[in-house]
Amino acid sequence: MFLHIGGDYVVPHNEIVAIIDYNLRAHSKITRKYLEQCKDQGICTDVSDGMPKSIVITKDKVILSQISTQTLKKRGDSRMSDLGNFLR
Repeated sequence: MFLHIGGDYVVPHNEIVAIIDYNLRAHSKITRKYLEQCKDQGICTDVSDGMPKSIVITKDKVILSQISTQTLKKRGDSRMSDLGNFLR
């Protein structure tokens, strides 16, 4: 199964490690630093047209999506639904 995360971009469900609300980076020094490091390493892709709402972390890359965490959760299958309250 695949999860459509915006634009023409899909990610296999089994590759997804975490989906985080982009606004959390404003409150978390660790998240900001992690994103900076991913950008410096070239493993961060922005498919949000400059308006990210969520951070999709996969096994080998980080993707900024314009789709909210709640919408991504709804698009997921039952395995994604098990993430429950982590997607806020």
